[in-house]
Amino acid sequence: MGRILALDLGKKRTGLAVTDPLKIIATALDYVETGGLMAYLEQYCGKESVEKIVLGYPTDLKSRETDATQFVKDFFEKLKLKFPDIPVILHDERFTSKMALQSMIDSGHTKKQRREKGNIDKISAVILLNSYLQ
Repeated sequence: MGRILALDLGKKRTGLAVTDPLKIIATALDYVETGGLMAYLEQYCGKESVEKIVLGYPTDLKSRETDATQFVKDFFEKLKLKFPDIPVILHDERFTSKMALQSMIDSGHTKKQRREKGNIDKISAVILLNSYLQ
């Protein structure tokens, strides 16, 4: 039984989250520099069974494309070529970063922890994956 892997893609960093094998719980996996993301995914998918990849799709409040949308579309195409046997799903990622920051505040993270952008990226990926699972 494979896992579902979620990517909150950014131009600098990408947050990753993954489900348990039963696809019930989403947990933060890691964050990586986007330049090394494909190598990271190759290694991860080589050792874990990944059933599906959920890629955050950025739109504005009116569901129009944003400045980041084309970057995500290009990466989407690269993922499909690199992993032809794993379906890649685009999923709305509106507000995930704001929700992640608020979640960190609510759970008592320090300002120093909140300034670490990788932490926000990982939590954003978890929020994205939870949204997809619902």
